[in-house]
Amino acid sequence: MLKSTYSKYKLEAGTDEAGRGCLAGPVVAAAVILPTDFTHDLLNDSKKLTEKQRYKLRPIIEKEAIAFGVSYVYQKQIDQINILNASILAMHQAIETLKIEPQFIIVDGNKFKRYKNILHETIVKGDGKYLSIAAASVLAKTYRDDYMTNIHMDFSSYNWKKNKGYPTKEHRQAIRDFGITIHHRKTFRLLPEQFKLDL
Repeated sequence: MLKSTYSKYKLEAGTDEAGRGCLAGPVVAAAVILPTDFTHDLLNDSKKLTEKQRYKLRPIIEKEAIAFGVSYVYQKQIDQINILNASILAMHQAIETLKIEPQFIIVDGNKFKRYKNILHETIVKGDGKYLSIAAASVLAKTYRDDYMTNIHMDFSSYNWKKNKGYPTKEHRQAIRDFGITIHHRKTFRLLPEQFKLDL
């Protein structure tokens, strides 16, 4: 059973990102403030849910949340500031879009930079421990999947509607066969034989 809150504060936001390990597309973060009495049997770390379960949960989270926000940091900026900084930036931007400012922030993982003067706590595997982080993980994952499915239409050779930009054998073979696109992260090791790639 996931916990409702970490701190004593009523307005506690959970934040998480999706797409950090992908070769293409943005890193997407979400921030969610849930009511302290919110509960849902299905809600868990998005990686432990099926796609159907994630999309079933998204409208419930958005309806029941006190506030939620989603933000994208795209591949060009990821290449400029690195994926860790891009992930933290996306989480900051998601928090910034919340219609109510949180009193405390809980973050999935072990790296974060203070947002404004709001206290925070990083929690390793927090998306499997706290409802608000789990909710953020579901939103981040589904919004990112939607984005990758949309750009798949113009770059169908890479099959992003299936692999969502992750480094699958199929995706890497498509990079070998067709080269890179405007959506690929050029600072990432796109292929094991990276040094042979003409970027």
